[in-house]
Amino acid sequence: MVTNTLHSQGLPDNFANRIGRLIETRGDMVEALFDPASLPDLMTELAVSDEARKRSVTIQVMQRSGGGIVRGVANAPIEALPRGATVLSSRRRSMTSIDQMQFDRLVPLLSAAATDGRPSREIVETGIKVIDVMCPIRAGGSVAIAGENGAGTTVVMEEIVRRISKSSHPVTLFVLIPPPSEIWPPSLDENYSFAQELKNEGYSEGTVGAVQTFFLTGVAGPWTAEKLAALAPVDTVVQLARKMILAKNYPGVDVLTARSRLLDDHRVDAYHLDIADRARRAIAALRIAEETGNSAADSILLERARKLQAFFSQPFFVAEPFTKRPGSYVSRADAVRGCAEILNGRHDDLPVDAFYFTGSIEEIRGGRAPA
Repeated sequence: MVTNTLHSQGLPDNFANRIGRLIETRGDMVEALFDPASLPDLMTELAVSDEARKRSVTIQVMQRSGGGIVRGVANAPIEALPRGATVLSSRRRSMTSIDQMQFDRLVPLLSAAATDGRPSREIVETGIKVIDVMCPIRAGGSVAIAGENGAGTTVVMEEIVRRISKSSHPVTLFVLIPPPSEIWPPSLDENYSFAQELKNEGYSEGTVGAVQTFFLTGVAGPWTAEKLAALAPVDTVVQLARKMILAKNYPGVDVLTARSRLLDDHRVDAYHLDIADRARRAIAALRIAEETGNSAADSILLERARKLQAFFSQPFFVAEPFTKRPGSYVSRADAVRGCAEILNGRHDDLPVDAFYFTGSIEEIRGGRAPA
C-alpha cells in the first residue's frame, strides 16, 4: 500500500526512510532526528522547508552523533525554522565547499573550550613527529585537517583520533574532504556511503572519547594561501598535499603550509620554536632548489633538509594492515631533538634513506653512535 502510494506520487520506494525531524538550531548548525537504520550519509545534503520565508534551506551533514541524531550546517540563516519541521535526506553528496563566513561562525560554536576559558599553552601530544613539531595541537583546541584528493585525509584523521582519544583534554577536528571529482566516481551514486567506506576500512566516524569530529566539504584542487586563510579560526591546520604522497612522504603534511597557533603566538618553549622555524626554512630552501634546479645552493644544508623531510615520514598504527610496518610513537621532546640533531649535522654520516618511514633517532641509528 505504502509503495503504491509513493509510486503514484512519482516518489522512490525508500522515500519514507529519508524523512527526519528538526530538533534544534544553533547559529548555522541544525540537529535533526532520523531513523537510526536510515541515517543520512556524512557530507550529503538535507533539505528543510522554511515556510515563513517561502524557501528551501539546504543543510550539509557534518556529524552523526548517535541515537539517530545528525548535525549539519545550513546554507542560509535558520533562526526561523521551527522544531519538528520535516527534514528530507537527498542522499546526494554535497558539492559546495564551506565558505569562510560559515566557518568563522561554526568553529567557536562547535569547538571544545579550554577549561579555564583562556587559550591553553598545553600541547596534546600525538606521537606523530611532523604534527608535534610543526603544527602541534592545543589542549581544548580545534584542528582543521585540510586534505587534497589522494592525500590520505581520512587516514590522518583516524590516526589522530586513535592517538589522542584517551586524552583528558577535549579536541575538535574539522575534516575537510575535497568535493567529488574523477578520483571519486561514486559521488552521485545513491548506493555509495562515505561513512560505510570508513567502516569497511576499519575506521570510525571520528567522534571517540575526548575527540569530536565534523566532516565538511573542502576545496577542489590544491589548498592555496588564500584558501587556507579561510581556516583562520582554528588553532591548528594540518594541510595534506597530494604531491607529498606522490613523493612517498607519509603522512603527506606540507610543513610550509601547516600551522599552529601555539607556534604563531610563541606558546611553546623557545627551543621548540627555534627548531620548528629552522626546519621550515630548511625545507623551504630545499623546495626552491628542487623547483629551480639551483646548483649553487649549499649541498650539505640541502642534504640535511632531505633527511629532515624523510624523518617526518612515519608508520601509522591504523595503516599497519597495508604497510606491514608497526606504527611508531615518538614523544614531542624526542622529535624536536631529532630535528635539531639533523639540522646541526650530528647525523651527516647516515644516508637520507636511513631516516625514511621510521620512528625516533635511536631507532634510526640502531644503537650506533654518530661518527
